[in-house]
Amino acid sequence: MDEWTPERIEELFKRDTHELGTFADYINRANGNIVTFVINRHINYTNICVSKCPLCAFYRDAADSDAYFMSIEDVLEKVAAAVKIGATELHIVGSLNPEMGIEYFEQIFGQIKRRFPHVIIKALTATEIHFIAQVEGTSVEEVLSRLRDAGLQAMPGGGAEILANEIREVICPNKIKADEWLRIMEIAHSLGIKSNATMLFGHIEKPEHRAAHLYRLWKLQEQTGGFVSFIPLLFYPENTELNALGLVEEKTDPMDVLKTIAVSRIVLRNFKSIRAYWVALGEKLAQVALNYGANDLDGTLMEERITHAAGAKTPLMLTTNKVLSIVKGANKIPAERDTFYNILKVYS
Repeated sequence: MDEWTPERIEELFKRDTHELGTFADYINRANGNIVTFVINRHINYTNICVSKCPLCAFYRDAADSDAYFMSIEDVLEKVAAAVKIGATELHIVGSLNPEMGIEYFEQIFGQIKRRFPHVIIKALTATEIHFIAQVEGTSVEEVLSRLRDAGLQAMPGGGAEILANEIREVICPNKIKADEWLRIMEIAHSLGIKSNATMLFGHIEKPEHRAAHLYRLWKLQEQTGGFVSFIPLLFYPENTELNALGLVEEKTDPMDVLKTIAVSRIVLRNFKSIRAYWVALGEKLAQVALNYGANDLDGTLMEERITHAAGAKTPLMLTTNKVLSIVKGANKIPAERDTFYNILKVYS
């Protein structure tokens, strides 16, 4: 494995996109040329949030007419519907709602595991974990331990945004700092909870910030081995405060997206996968990304709300057949996986 530095990674961003893509694709071809996907459902349990990040179009105040906070029964109803059509993973995330406590999640996770023990619960970002600890007046370690005992098996990678505090001060000033996000992930990994990692790009950050972000993830992964997948998230400015303030007028261009994905694959070879998140990229660009270093297409998703609130015009879900056609159209071998990248089925 290369010994990376932020400077070495930043240099990669100056290189030709197609050259980077060729090398990134070579890395994936050497690992079998497989592109994985999961049958999963997103459940966004609340949109009420005290953080009110300028980057976000999803949050609402409690008094807003379209604010919501799902009951335990509502969440379990969505879980049952997802399992009925084959979901093996539940991706449960929301907002920083003061009304939520740890018992809400303990009850949800416990009931899911009792009813559907085979389904993997991937839930709550590092930001949400930190907020629950504050609400409960306890430690992050205590929250993660209790939720693990209730059934939490993995964490999504959200809340990382850009791991540079000078950027966070503008795009998400009320969220945890970069070091705290990394600390929470390190604690989760030490407790046996695997996680993903994300990077929100295409707003006010520069290549140097992306490079530092990738370096910090690479370094922590070298220490813990607890990260599974990396998801470069394309920023959608529509309906956000960053757009209203004139700081970000439109999303970045496809070549920048492909370069970022390629650099991610080259640097994060200690991650099992780099994801082409089709919800943000759209099906066509996601398919192209499969030849620029991405080796995972996420999943069927079912009812993702957060990216769509910011202006994504992609479908709310994809069928398995549609996922297969995208992967095969990129001359890759599709394979269904579970949350931890165990291959469940390879499609010829």
